[in-house]
Amino acid sequence: MIGLGIESTAHTFGASVVSDDGRIMSNVKDVYKPPEGAGIHPREASRHHSDVAPKVIKDSLKKASKTYHDLDFIAYSAGPGLGPCLRVGATLARFISAYYDKPLIPVHHGVGHIELGTLLTGAKDPLVLLLSGGHTMILSAHDKRWRVFGETLDITLGQLIDQFGRSVGLSSPSGPQVEALASKGKNFVQLPYVVKGNDLSFSGILSAAKKSLKSVSIEDLAYSLQEVAFSMLAETAERALALTKKPEIMVVGGVAANKRLKEILSSVAERHGSELLIVPAEYAGDNGAQIAWPGALYRKHGYSVQPEHAFIDQSWRIDEVEVPWRG
Repeated sequence: MIGLGIESTAHTFGASVVSDDGRIMSNVKDVYKPPEGAGIHPREASRHHSDVAPKVIKDSLKKASKTYHDLDFIAYSAGPGLGPCLRVGATLARFISAYYDKPLIPVHHGVGHIELGTLLTGAKDPLVLLLSGGHTMILSAHDKRWRVFGETLDITLGQLIDQFGRSVGLSSPSGPQVEALASKGKNFVQLPYVVKGNDLSFSGILSAAKKSLKSVSIEDLAYSLQEVAFSMLAETAERALALTKKPEIMVVGGVAANKRLKEILSSVAERHGSELLIVPAEYAGDNGAQIAWPGALYRKHGYSVQPEHAFIDQSWRIDEVEVPWRG
């Protein structure tokens, strides 16, 4: 069984063909780039997706040496995300499903990150750190759902990095550029460290960093911002690990590509005798494979919706989503 996954939650339009035995047969994407110093404009991003969608999907099928007739299902990102962007992917998926009479499967974007991560890292029963522009969550599977053991109370870790990047003239997503700036920082600047229970708050870090731009070097601020935010995350992850006693910590989402974060979490994993697993950088950011692979898992369990019942949900919470293959 093979299927096509379509990803369109934010800046990325991606398409991937994946088999139910975990072979990623193709993974093509095109990323919307806003002007320097600007964030993602939902309308402009959706226009980008509409423009590039035919070529991205065509190239994905071509690289997999498949046609629409060869597909056994169509999966699409149903949320959470930016409404105009989500609608582009959902509309295309609905049309392909109806025209070629293929089962249609809506997929939660966060579940996609996690399940693709387990496929690529070989994780069996991990404590998950889902870190991206749309999510900052610590999760563990129980009773057919991903349960939340801590999350952001305001902006996500990815938003913190991107918004700081925009404040110094970078365009989103700006994670690699901020990481490069941080590697040149030498002087630590005090920034708010806010952990409430096992939840996190990053907005104070952003405000304080912006206020310090006139008096502190960008490199030192980037360095300090990373150190404080990653230390907060490590504290909450370690507490969740002590409670769940999981043998693995798995990091997924766009921020998973950060090398300094890996160093900090490696220490956490070592103290608890757990293995640190990080999704390969190629698949850390948004991509079609993260939608196609859960689509295959859902299809194995007989799940699909009729095209007329296809939906999007901009605020879809991950702990509301049933994942029948998780105990």
